[in-house]
Amino acid sequence: MAHTFTLYDLRVTVVAIEGRSVCGMAVGDYFELTESAKLRIPAGQHFCVYALSAVLPLLAAKQRELAAGDWLERDSLVCCPDPDERLIMKLERIGTREMDSDELT
Repeated sequence: MAHTFTLYDLRVTVVAIEGRSVCGMAVGDYFELTESAKLRIPAGQHFCVYALSAVLPLLAAKQRELAAGDWLERDSLVCCPDPDERLIMKLERIGTREMDSDELT
């Protein structure tokens, strides 16, 4: 018996840097989270681990369908924890994917 469910693939993009960029990232830099747990960064780019740490707790929830009134369904901006940098990222759903829970841990 198959146990399928739907998840969103996500893209997290730097949309603004309101301070000084100390991590070497620029507006437009991004990563994608696909197939439940595959983090993909374009070749030749990087993503700051501290900016990543700010968005990680939200990714699992954003991959799923949320109630219409849920704040995470409406909000999509996340800030890096570095107060001098003030890097702002946007979480976007870029597609859906059918997954089989029997194939995952």
